[in-house]
Amino acid sequence: MPHEKTWGWFAIFNIWANDIQSLFGYSLVASLFISYGVSGWTAFAALIVAGLLVMALVNLSGVAGQRYGIPYPVLARASQGLQGAKLPAILRAVVAVFWYGVQVYFASTALALLICSVTGITSGGTFLGLGTIDWISFVLVWAFHIVIFWRGMNWVETFLNIAGPFVYAVMIGLLIVLWIKSDGQLWSQAQTIFANPDGTVWTEISGFIAIVGTMVSYFAAVLINFSDFSRYAKSKRAMVLGNLAGLPLNMVIFSALALLTTAGAAVVYGEEIINPTAIVERTDSVVLGIIAAITFFAATVGINLVANFIPAVNGIASLAPRHISFRMAGAITSGFALVIGGLWVSFIADVGISGFVNTLGATLAPLYGIMITDYFLLRKGHLDKKDLYARSGGRYHYKNGWNDAALIAFIIAAIFSVATVWVPVLAVLSGYAWIFGAVLGAIIYRVLAPSRVII
Repeated sequence: MPHEKTWGWFAIFNIWANDIQSLFGYSLVASLFISYGVSGWTAFAALIVAGLLVMALVNLSGVAGQRYGIPYPVLARASQGLQGAKLPAILRAVVAVFWYGVQVYFASTALALLICSVTGITSGGTFLGLGTIDWISFVLVWAFHIVIFWRGMNWVETFLNIAGPFVYAVMIGLLIVLWIKSDGQLWSQAQTIFANPDGTVWTEISGFIAIVGTMVSYFAAVLINFSDFSRYAKSKRAMVLGNLAGLPLNMVIFSALALLTTAGAAVVYGEEIINPTAIVERTDSVVLGIIAAITFFAATVGINLVANFIPAVNGIASLAPRHISFRMAGAITSGFALVIGGLWVSFIADVGISGFVNTLGATLAPLYGIMITDYFLLRKGHLDKKDLYARSGGRYHYKNGWNDAALIAFIIAAIFSVATVWVPVLAVLSGYAWIFGAVLGAIIYRVLAPSRVII
């Protein structure tokens, strides 16, 4: 509705600021400096390029939402069909559940840091890779999410706006501590400390491309459902300006801090540590530990509720609206999160953060290519809002509510893009999963779809 279009560019900016600043976001960025054996500056440049690319992609996927004021599940009906749109809704929910569980675990590491900083006690014996304090923290954070969900989320936006700037303040404080402890060697070490001694120009180029692909995969869910946010933008200009300020700017600042703190930890402690809470623990500063724990906890919980919990609940509830209430869907989501987060250290993390992110991204990528091709190439940017909300019939009903061209394009492209992550013979394509999935889905859909649609 027109009266709901109240978001200016700063509201869009805050979405990206908080999405990038989560503990998992830091760990992913830090792991990319280490995983691909490239110099710190090559990885840093790749992260900036990834930010610019994601900005361009969400500007495309957000246009329809801003223009027609429709959320992604409704927009998906145009390309997938009235019934077929349930498929991307389910997939988005599955991905959101995974992200939610993982982020609950990462938020719990901040609480564990707080407990240890205040009491001075250690975690103790381990079970499934987590010590006693770790498990207590994990269960408390898991329960905290449920409490907030049950009581309502009107406060979350303010919560996020306050937490975001403090994350940067804590990371800058941590960087200063590491700079002092490294005797000024941090800057020079950051340029080469992650590089492969046997690296070549080709390894630098391939690592650069792989990092770009992995970061795009990290944002895969937001790429397809950005209309859920853009629908509230006052204008297309507000959306574009918010994306411009929110993505490249935050990626520059956050990636630079991640590069220098990860390098600083390697120099000072002789270890490549990718979780900032673990670095804070090593500083032996109780004050920094308490401030960092509260800040990281607030930022991670806030964005987890907005970006993962609610999309998962909406997707699960949409499967059977008459039988699954919103709260019941929340309980189901929380149950899955308890298992996923609890197994992160002992099992899921062994897959590798990059492999985990690329697999989820590869699954969603074809949906993006199909959606963009349908809206811009076939429909020339025109939709019939009345037919989009129809229960049956209309121009988006297709065959029994399913668009066969979109379904076939999704299946073929998703299988191939996921295979690039796991099939050894396709290892040379590692890091390109999202790009291949989106492009292949777009091409197949364009070939199979009618050459002309009714707009």
